[in-house]
Amino acid sequence: MSDAARGIVSKNLVQRVLSAAVLAPVVLLATWYGGAPFALIILLIAVLAFLEWSAMTRGRGGGERALWLAFGALYVVLPTAALIVLRGSDPAGWVGIAFIFAVVWATDTAAYFGGRSIGGPKLWPRVSPGKTWSGAITGFLAGIAAGVLVSRLGEGTSVAAAAGVAALLSVAAQLGDLLESAVKRRFAVKDSGSVIPGHGGVLDRIDSLYGAAVMAWLLALAGLSGHLFRSVGGSG
Repeated sequence: MSDAARGIVSKNLVQRVLSAAVLAPVVLLATWYGGAPFALIILLIAVLAFLEWSAMTRGRGGGERALWLAFGALYVVLPTAALIVLRGSDPAGWVGIAFIFAVVWATDTAAYFGGRSIGGPKLWPRVSPGKTWSGAITGFLAGIAAGVLVSRLGEGTSVAAAAGVAALLSVAAQLGDLLESAVKRRFAVKDSGSVIPGHGGVLDRIDSLYGAAVMAWLLALAGLSGHLFRSVGGSG
């Protein structure tokens, strides 16, 4: 890597860290409090995400654009509903959301650094040339570890159950990331937007979260989430 490339990577990393330092505490505080503040933040993110999706898919014919907008609405509504329902009104509901956040953030971070430091075969070069199998595996393992640690904040979920749920959420998070990458590739867009320094758009930041949120909701509905998501009745 050239000195210029290293400088760009370093600047991007600093922007990522600063953005996370500002945004993460706000989101976590709202998660802990629950209720209207949490719902409003999740809904605001959804609105921004859909606006970015709409801008990304602009320029297509009437029929095709309508299909992309319909898909975009589904893409945003499902995880938004999942997060609000999973948080619920139970004071302990924040643990489940914190679990999702921990798995997603650990997966994303470890995949980023693991892929850059280890390198190796590409995961899906036609869709996302920068992603590697080493990064995917590193992120997967980190996601499980983070999920298990956060699950200890709650009660009633075994380490094995937490690890199993975290593993599925980590896979779903990475698939969510790849899905958005595929859409960006389809429309020749590098970033979904530029609202978050170092991360691009809102969609670039929450694509993994959206994938994991839907998976968490499905597991909760199936009763396979231990006691992580009490508001949905998961007690497996």
